[in-house]
Amino acid sequence: MTFDRRKFLRTTGLFASGIALGASACNSEAKKENADSSATAPADTASTAAAAPQGTALPLFGIQLYTLRDDLPKDPKGILKQLAGFGYKQAEGFEGNKGLFWGMSNTEFKKYMDEIGMDFVSSHCDINKNFEKKAAEAGAIGMKYLISPYIGPQKTLDDYKKFADTFNKLGEVCKKNGLKFAYHNHGYTFEQIDGQYPQDVLMQNTDPALVDFEMDIYWVVYPGQDPLTWLKKYPNRWRLCHVKDRMKNAGPKEDNASTDLGTGSIDFATILKEAKAQGMEYYIVEQERYDNSTPLKSAEVDAQYLKNLKI
Repeated sequence: MTFDRRKFLRTTGLFASGIALGASACNSEAKKENADSSATAPADTASTAAAAPQGTALPLFGIQLYTLRDDLPKDPKGILKQLAGFGYKQAEGFEGNKGLFWGMSNTEFKKYMDEIGMDFVSSHCDINKNFEKKAAEAGAIGMKYLISPYIGPQKTLDDYKKFADTFNKLGEVCKKNGLKFAYHNHGYTFEQIDGQYPQDVLMQNTDPALVDFEMDIYWVVYPGQDPLTWLKKYPNRWRLCHVKDRMKNAGPKEDNASTDLGTGSIDFATILKEAKAQGMEYYIVEQERYDNSTPLKSAEVDAQYLKNLKI
C-alpha cells in the first residue's frame, strides 16, 4: 500500500504553518549543554541489525492506531478488540474524521478500552483546533499525553524557537488538565540549518516540566542519525517512542520504507535497551507500509516480535 503521510497530515490540519497561540517566554533552565550534535548513525546500530543481547521482555507495549487507518473506520470496536487479542495493552490514537474517540464520547471510549484490557495512553492531534477541549477530555479519562505529530520543515531556527514557545504554552494547558504535551519527530528536525539541528532547538527551548518528546526511531535513522546518541544526549526527555522498522534495502532518500518489525535494518534490541535506561516509558508500534500483507496481519507480526524481544 502506498500513501503520503505528509499529505494526510496537511489535509487533516496537522501541518501547522501558523499557530493561533501566542509565543511565551521559554524556561531558560530547560536549556542543556550544547554538546556536539554530530550524531551520525554507526552502521552497527541503525543500519545493520545486531544479535539481540540477553535481557528481559518489555512488560507493556502499544500501537499507534494510524497503523490501522484504513480498517478502523469500518469497525472501530472490532479492530481494537483484535489488537488487544494480539497482545497490545496500550494504544496511541490520531485525530481522524471521527475525532479522537472514533465517534464515541471520551468516557464511552475509555469504558470500551477498559473492557478489552487496553489503556489509551496518548493521541496525536491537531494542535490548532479546540486544544483546550481536547486536553480536558483527555485528562478526564486518564490519558498521559497529547502529541503534536507534525509541524513541517521550517525555514529558520527562529521558526523552530517559535514552535518551542508554542509547545510550552500547550504544555501549560495539558498540565492544568493532568497530562503532558509531547512532540513527535520526523526526519527534518535532524537535518542541520546554519550548523544546528532543529531537534536541539526544540529540546533546549522547551520546559522539561511541560514538554516531552516522542522519538520516532525510523525518522531518526532516515536522515542518518544515531538514536543512541540522541537518547543519551537528552535523558528523561524522550518518554515515548515509535517502534517502526526500515526496509533493509531502502535507498537513503526513500522515506516510505517501513516494514514488519524484525525484517528490517534497525537494531531495536540495542536501541530499546538504551531507551529504557534513559527514561523511556512507552513503546508504541507504528507501521505505514505493507508489502504482501495487510495492516492487521502486520500488527499481529509486530506484536509477536515485541513479545519475543529481549532488552
